[in-house]
Amino acid sequence: MKKYRIILAVLALAFSASCTDYLEVVPDNIATIDNAFTSRNTAEKFLFTCYSYMPSHASVYEQAFTIADEFMVPYPQATNTFYNDPYEIIGRGNQNVVDPSLNYWDGAKGGKAMFQALRDCNIFLEKVDNVPALDVSEKKRWIAEVKFLKAYYHYWLLRMYGPIPLIKVNLPVSASVEEVQVKRQPVDECFDYIVSLLDEACADLPVKLPKLTTEMGRATQPIALSVKAKVLVEAASPLFNGNEDYLNFKDNDGIPYFNPTKDLAKWEKAATACKTAIAMCDSAGFKLYKYSPNSNDRINDELTVQMSIRNSVAENNFNLNKEVIWANTNNLSGHIQMLSTPTLDAKFTSNEGHRLVLAPPLNVAEMFYSSHGVPIEEDEEWVSMGKYTNRYRLKTATSEYKYNIKEGEQTATLNFDREVRFYANLSFDRNLWYGIGKYDMEDQWVIRARVGEPAGKRGMSLYSATGYFCKKLANYQNNLLEGNAAGYIIVDYPWPVIRLADLYLLYSEALNEAYGPSSEVYKWIDLVRERAGLEDVQNSWKKYAIPSRKSKPDTQDGLREIIQRERLIELANEGHRYWEIRRWKKAKEMWHNRPILGWDIEQSEAEPYYRVKTIFTPQFTTKNYFWPIKEYDLSVNPNLDQNPGW
Repeated sequence: MKKYRIILAVLALAFSASCTDYLEVVPDNIATIDNAFTSRNTAEKFLFTCYSYMPSHASVYEQAFTIADEFMVPYPQATNTFYNDPYEIIGRGNQNVVDPSLNYWDGAKGGKAMFQALRDCNIFLEKVDNVPALDVSEKKRWIAEVKFLKAYYHYWLLRMYGPIPLIKVNLPVSASVEEVQVKRQPVDECFDYIVSLLDEACADLPVKLPKLTTEMGRATQPIALSVKAKVLVEAASPLFNGNEDYLNFKDNDGIPYFNPTKDLAKWEKAATACKTAIAMCDSAGFKLYKYSPNSNDRINDELTVQMSIRNSVAENNFNLNKEVIWANTNNLSGHIQMLSTPTLDAKFTSNEGHRLVLAPPLNVAEMFYSSHGVPIEEDEEWVSMGKYTNRYRLKTATSEYKYNIKEGEQTATLNFDREVRFYANLSFDRNLWYGIGKYDMEDQWVIRARVGEPAGKRGMSLYSATGYFCKKLANYQNNLLEGNAAGYIIVDYPWPVIRLADLYLLYSEALNEAYGPSSEVYKWIDLVRERAGLEDVQNSWKKYAIPSRKSKPDTQDGLREIIQRERLIELANEGHRYWEIRRWKKAKEMWHNRPILGWDIEQSEAEPYYRVKTIFTPQFTTKNYFWPIKEYDLSVNPNLDQNPGW
């Protein structure tokens, strides 16, 4: 994409260039491994090497943004536009066993070498005692950090491949062939080992980083406990807990990889871990982000709430944004911001630096609630007045909507009367966009996305395939750069791997699964809803839902459905959707033979533009729940077996 864009990164003080240096250093000019531990400085470089394997959470080439229905991209992509595009390879059913895409097992086709990462972590743990005159407290912290990384890298593989070999220690050079041919372990053993590493690490990690500006991204107790909570929720979820689809999936000795019996105690354990993590985050000063307008802003209460949602992700000053528990400073957001931002100004239509690719589909747009805080298909007003049935019909914006939709312009009924998170996350034709040089609610950018208009389709591959754009990922302080070097000035931010809202919703989910509805379950989901400007769950459904759904929050099944949807809404377009739907074992229900939809973006007039068009119809079978292992790996290690279906 370099020839299509010019990015000037404007880095905030919260993560100056020095902040990411430690994640980018790989030891050089080191003759042997032992030499790496002859001084504090060289040992620290090896520590940073262990961090260097961290997955690039914001990368569209290395993550799951486009392999399900979180984002669509134009198909086919132009040559070299998306190298190894996961959408074209995995999303469109072209994954294979000969040379798998996003191969984190071997470190190929967009994946990082996770087993090499684990070997390097083990080397560090074996050799760190050799470092002369290393401060005891610093050594304990370094060891804890590497144990945390070992846990996270194992978890990354487990989530992707299911049962994996556990690399507890490195084998000696003298190891026999039989010892080298490692076996995959049952998933429960994998989860137990990961949790044990996190427990060992936590005691010697700092509660807060001693030097925020230079150490951001390094492991802390809140990070480790939050990861533990996520790991245990994953272990308790249907994909791994009582999954009968893998009854016959066993190792060479006949030991099953999955326990087909559901264990409720796993949810209880997950709930306890979430509670502990929240208590730690609270004591460390984390809290849900709420935007405070500055002297340049002229905005009303609703736009202020929008900014709270947008900046919970994109605010790069962590003295202001206390919501991000773990930010990956080795993976900044500049590229994904560029791919999410439409052309705002007509005078830049010829500049390819303003073209976007990542487009949320209609399926995601319909997921957000009505302005009443309930699903549009369950909102009594939407259903009784025919708004839901006629949601694709045109409607003209009146002054009532003038801060979200250009007054006097037409767009789909679907885009009216939605919750604030809809407008904070998404943009669309005739929607208004606050920021990027305009900080007055009376003078916002107007998105014009029909053919021949600034944000409309241009060229063969650089446009929104659905007619929707992702506003949340673009920092509102980005700006336009005019002249011969026309492009965007990007205010970069490190990718938020875990936010406090994520943790709150995990706790609600675990409590509901373990014990059913209660005031404690409602408390944490309602805190997230309150920040989004919505009423609490119980009152919202009682006041606004159709009669058959008014008691939905009162049952475990109904509340489960609410919590799952709340997670998909709150974390939309942040890379969680694919993994969430998998762990709930709802992927076949939501993706198999279910068309992914968008608007007819080939049109220049409103009426034909707002015809619904099928972008792609995915196929998802049981085999797609887990990545294939490369055939070559199976041939050199007979103790490995392929995931079912591959």
